[in-house]
Amino acid sequence: MNDSFISNMDEKIRKEILLVFSKRLEKDLTLRVGVLNGFVHLTGAVDSNDTRSMAEKLVAKIRGVRGVVNRIEAPGSPNPARIIHLDLKRK
Repeated sequence: MNDSFISNMDEKIRKEILLVFSKRLEKDLTLRVGVLNGFVHLTGAVDSNDTRSMAEKLVAKIRGVRGVVNRIEAPGSPNPARIIHLDLKRK
């Protein structure tokens, strides 16, 4: 695969994530989403660990996502700098 194909795919994944978040999560959240080579990086802050987990689960279901780095801060959540979930099986 060439670099332009990968970057186009990453942008497609990012747009899909933003669309899903706009439909499934609270409207007033401020989350940042980055995608590089199919690996999604989530940052920001939410008011509950349930919302944090929901965001990660929604992202993991999107076609082309190879892994999720969840650095969303929430009360009672683990240190966000340490949690990385990888799915090395291609979707």
